[in-house]
Amino acid sequence: MMSSVTLAADPVQHVINHAFVVNDDGVWLWSSAQTNMIITALIMLLGGLFVAKAVSTGQESEGHARWVTNNRFAHMIEVICGYLRENTVRPLLGERTNALMPFLWTIFFFILINNMLGLIPILDLQNIIAGKIAPEMVAEHKAFIGGTATQSIWVTGALAIASAIVINGAGIKELGLGGYIKHLTAEAPIFVWPIIIPIEILGTFIKPIALAIRLFANMTAGHILVAVLLGFAAQGFFKSDNPLLGFPVGVVSSLGVIAIYFLEIFVGFLQAFVFMFLTTVFISLLAHHGDHDHDHAHEGAAAHA
Repeated sequence: MMSSVTLAADPVQHVINHAFVVNDDGVWLWSSAQTNMIITALIMLLGGLFVAKAVSTGQESEGHARWVTNNRFAHMIEVICGYLRENTVRPLLGERTNALMPFLWTIFFFILINNMLGLIPILDLQNIIAGKIAPEMVAEHKAFIGGTATQSIWVTGALAIASAIVINGAGIKELGLGGYIKHLTAEAPIFVWPIIIPIEILGTFIKPIALAIRLFANMTAGHILVAVLLGFAAQGFFKSDNPLLGFPVGVVSSLGVIAIYFLEIFVGFLQAFVFMFLTTVFISLLAHHGDHDHDHAHEGAAAHA
């Protein structure tokens, strides 16, 4: 059950997922995080089509200009994609890079866009409007859109499961089923298999769990901090009984919000990159031991770390 505290009084409510449609058994049929993810998917589809058209090769009659991306936004996305592929993934995956890049790009931009949407006060604007049109919606803490989808452990867990499927699927494809099972022994002597094999099996589950918890924790902590500072600013400017004390609190809190907002933008990019990068590292670890690509993958992972 949601807390009976109003959204303005509880900073957590500004960040977490909210139900919108609930059946008679209390099961959420639709929530604000689902709307956010649908919007993210539309942004990726429409934005991807736009960028693909802008970076595509022009007509031969254009000469050298046919190779130049003529849109600044598309050029920025092209640079980001090129950096992720050539400087982050290819040193780790080698020849497998092109085959796995669509998934890695998708997971990076999906997380990034959801992180950025979480910094927009859509939920608060919606509640201001709903407070006048449908106050019962605010009283029941229902919301159609808003919050931070990547703050939900269910969302980050689903992303981690998708990564786990790709990580292990790529490992089986690279090593073969027999080689994948042999990998669980870490090529250790047979007398330590009873210790090594359970550890390797646990590691198969722990890696995606760590991905999910890391993203969930970072998005929760940072966004709640922003909500807390905004609450202090509002309290200081508009609700303080002592203006001499309230105004300085409001000013300091506002400056803190600006600083943390810039930090959260950076963290949003960083966490999207970290999720994608660690997925790449885990894929690279499931390769033939002793070959050049596998050794190079370890070197690349160490360099990035």
